[in-house]
Amino acid sequence: MSEEDFTKLYRYFDTRFSEVEKQFEKVHDENSKTLNAVDAYAKRAETYMQEMLALAHKVDRLEQWIMKVAEATGVKLTA
Repeated sequence: MSEEDFTKLYRYFDTRFSEVEKQFEKVHDENSKTLNAVDAYAKRAETYMQEMLALAHKVDRLEQWIMKVAEATGVKLTA
């Protein structure tokens, strides 16, 4: 292999590796965007679940209060 052939081969591989690196960077950026979107969704889902738990606790307290009031006033509640 002559030095000129080697230089051509080197340039070819250098160009190809540069293209591959650009593609990897693009894929990395797309993956980062996807992961950020998933993280944001997970945070919203967690917040929603916490709000639902708080709401369920509040409803339970109100039901207990209603039962106590009904018992104290002699009102029969049906399910």
